[in-house]
Amino acid sequence: MRLTRHRTAFAILALLACALLLPGCASTGKGEALQRAQYAWSAAIRWGDFEGAWNLVDPEYREQHPLSEVEFERYNQIQVSHYRELGAQQAADDTVLREIDIGVINRHTMAERGMRYREAWRWDEEARTWWITGGLPDFWRGE
Repeated sequence: MRLTRHRTAFAILALLACALLLPGCASTGKGEALQRAQYAWSAAIRWGDFEGAWNLVDPEYREQHPLSEVEFERYNQIQVSHYRELGAQQAADDTVLREIDIGVINRHTMAERGMRYREAWRWDEEARTWWITGGLPDFWRGE
């Protein structure tokens, strides 16, 4: 009889532990998905795959701000020399913000310059993925 009570108590504790850990597993999955999306984004930008990076942009943004073939071609004029995360934070609306330092080389003049870029990521529950909300980096801002 006593052994049965111990097994019952152990089973209840195990179920309670599982119930407490399940929300953590869900957020870990979401966090891992964010890391994968940010890695894919930074790799695409770093290696000049701007059409691939464009596929990671929020579909609503892509629909509202379509890029022409000429605009994509403009990205062939530059090369990214470095891509460094300077910091990240979660906004009140669950958007994740990242400050990025990017080195940009003009392929025609071979002049390099640095720029700062802020990424904003949003979780799409329906698609179960993270999207970048602001489009491709504007390497020509102010020029």
